[in-house]
Amino acid sequence: MNKATIGYNAGILWNLLSNNLRWSYKELQKSSGLNDIDLNMAVGWLAREDKIEFEEEDEGLFLFLNVNVYIG
Repeated sequence: MNKATIGYNAGILWNLLSNNLRWSYKELQKSSGLNDIDLNMAVGWLAREDKIEFEEEDEGLFLFLNVNVYIG
């Protein structure tokens, strides 16, 4: 595993999340085709860049894009 692969996998997630829906972790894993390790690294990449948000509920973990609006 290298940074380029992690970044590529983060792009896969970004494309899935770009429909502005809230995805469960299991839905992302199934749709992306990534294994646990690769998915977790990609999620970490996007989280570190402040691109995603998380909601933890009784049904599990949900992820969605973080929308930042800057007025300057």
